[in-house]
Amino acid sequence: MTKITIEVEVRPSEDYNKVLQAIRNFFDFDNLREENKGYIKIILAESHSLQSLEKFYKRLREERILDAARKYLTKGTIGNIITFMLNKQAAAVGRISFVDSENESPLGPIKVTIEHKDPQAVIDWLTPRTAKGVPLWENPIPSDDE
Repeated sequence: MTKITIEVEVRPSEDYNKVLQAIRNFFDFDNLREENKGYIKIILAESHSLQSLEKFYKRLREERILDAARKYLTKGTIGNIITFMLNKQAAAVGRISFVDSENESPLGPIKVTIEHKDPQAVIDWLTPRTAKGVPLWENPIPSDDE
């Protein structure tokens, strides 16, 4: 079964709606909930379909960063789970910027986890191999079925 989870902190100095929009710039979701961790709110967004990654898919191509994105997604794959982090401030203005550690995003990153039976198929769909920045092929979206 496919499961996509997005987790992001909302610090007291941040506008909740702007943080939520940073997520919506790239992801659609089925469920949204909040948790409080002291003075920090945590937004947890969840989806059960790769269709929720369509905006992210399109933006990767618009920004022409398929090779870099493929490296981050591949590096963050363990078993059937892909994890990566995005800079929250860049996401708020509609730009994709991957980060290696939480310290690279001063107000905390957007943490994305994609669980799928065939993570390599998800990576190949989102970020196909390229030649001079142009995809060598486009793969169909993998099935969400088990």
